[in-house]
Order: sequence, then structure tokens, then C-alpha cells
Amino acid sequence: MKFNPDRHRRRSMRLKGWDYSRPGGYFVTICTQGRECRLGKIAGGKMRLSDAGEMVRWTWEELPSKYPGVEIDAFVVMPNHVHGIIVLTDAVGAGPRARPGPHTRPVEGRPQGAAPTRFSLPDVVHRFKSLTTARYRSGVARLGWPPFSARFWQRNYYEHILRGEAEMDRAREYVLCNPLKWTEDENHPMNVENRP
Repeated sequence: MKFNPDRHRRRSMRLKGWDYSRPGGYFVTICTQGRECRLGKIAGGKMRLSDAGEMVRWTWEELPSKYPGVEIDAFVVMPNHVHGIIVLTDAVGAGPRARPGPHTRPVEGRPQGAAPTRFSLPDVVHRFKSLTTARYRSGVARLGWPPFSARFWQRNYYEHILRGEAEMDRAREYVLCNPLKWTEDENHPMNVENRP
């Protein structure tokens, strides 16, 4: 199919003019492709993670150790999406791969290592989605997880800039209470199917 800019134009969901590498808190929601329930199920108001859901949880938890200047806050894995708070800090670094090894020899007159990097929110979400997709594919091949077609995650994600401690507290409460309100959630399969 030929690209048609009128038909295939993607609208940005980002706040115009906002620097998404700016330090602060960001609430994100990332949905599986087609909102397929691959990450577990809700039972008695509690999330019961599948093996894939466990993988998604520990991938989220390792973000701060992989990416300098990235911290995490409240997080929940739901059957077909995740909610979490990412906090970008002022810290910048070259990252684990750029550190010189014991056998690295400096080259005179040239800077050594990579330039310090500040990760933006889209960078972090992209890396999270890429890591979890690769790990899910590995689970399909090695552990017999149900395969997915084309994509594991939906293309975009929802984000909200958290301005101040009151917004941060409301976002934390929403994240932590989400399993209790699963049947009311707009991502619940019954609610997705019944949308106008």
C-alpha cells in the first residue's frame, strides 16, 4: 500500500513545546497490541502475573540500573497494559556500555567514551518496549508462550506530566488501586468491545 499522508498521518499525543527530557515525574500507560490479555489476570481484586507479566515487571524494575537519570515509582502490571511513573532526574552519564574496559588505551587528541546522555521519556518507553518485546519473543521460542502477530505493544502510549507532589500522589493512588477497579477500566476487554 502506498503512503498517503492524509490517511496515514499520525497525530502526536505529546504536549507541544514540552521538553520530554526535562527532569520530573511522568505517568505512563502502555497497552499490549489489540489489548490482548497476555500479562496475567485479576482474581479477587489482585493481579496474578503470568510468566510474561513477571518478565514485564522485572524489566521495569531494572530500568534505573540500565539508564542513568531514570528512576521509577509506582507501577502495576494489568492483564493487557501497564501503568507506571517514570522520574527523570538531572543525572546524566555515559551508560554501562560506554565505560572504558581494563584494556582500553586512550587515543591522543580524541575524547574518550561516549558523550553523557540524558534520556527523554520517549527514549525510556521505547527501550522498555523493545526489551520486553525481545524477551517475550525469547519466551515464545524457549518456553512456549503464546505468540503475537506483528507487535507485542501498541505503537503509542499514554503519558501525563506530573506537576507537583499532589499530582504524583494521585497518580500513585491510581496505579496502586487499578487492579481493584479492573471491571471499570477502559482497557478491560468487555469495555473495549462495547465502545461506540
